[in-house]
Amino acid sequence: MLFSGNQTVSGPVEWILVGLGNPGTQYEGTRHNTGFMALDCIAKRAGVKIDRLKFKGQCAQAVVSGKKVLLLKPATFMNLSGQSVTEAMQFYKLPPERVIVFFDDISLPCGNLRIRRKGSDGGHNGIKNIIYLAGSDQFPRVKIGIGAKPNPDYDLADWVLSRFVGEDAEHMKESTLHAAEAAELLVNGKFDEAMNQYNVK
Repeated sequence: MLFSGNQTVSGPVEWILVGLGNPGTQYEGTRHNTGFMALDCIAKRAGVKIDRLKFKGQCAQAVVSGKKVLLLKPATFMNLSGQSVTEAMQFYKLPPERVIVFFDDISLPCGNLRIRRKGSDGGHNGIKNIIYLAGSDQFPRVKIGIGAKPNPDYDLADWVLSRFVGEDAEHMKESTLHAAEAAELLVNGKFDEAMNQYNVK
């Protein structure tokens, strides 16, 4: 098994894995918290709990595929995610290329993944704030599809703050597991392999 809660690696944190979402029980299980769900899946497989308060969020150190990483769930609310991310980046002196962000994407069908080495914010406020405060869009990201809103008149905020039910809930379990598996490849620099394996053609 590539993840191990008992495994220890000496030396500094090499990667920061960030899951985006909103803190608080009222947001648990909502579409906008898909990034949190992916981080929880990674943490579970690594045998750690994301419960340390630091960097304006909840975090934990873990070993993922032999690499020492920080798992980070910003508690700043989505639109200010960059405050938490850049604080951790500065503390560990890591460049954007060493920060992998997991987040929801309404342009992808529910459960689909799209891994990118870098890119624009795509209209996602959490990503927009990270790019703005980090001064760079050169960070890898794992987009997790939450599906488009049911009809054009449906309020976008209501949609992303709705919960997964039925078939969508099953798709989400599978996609967060795939995101955790992709993390194993990404922290070892195997971007092409991860994209080939998990990006839906």
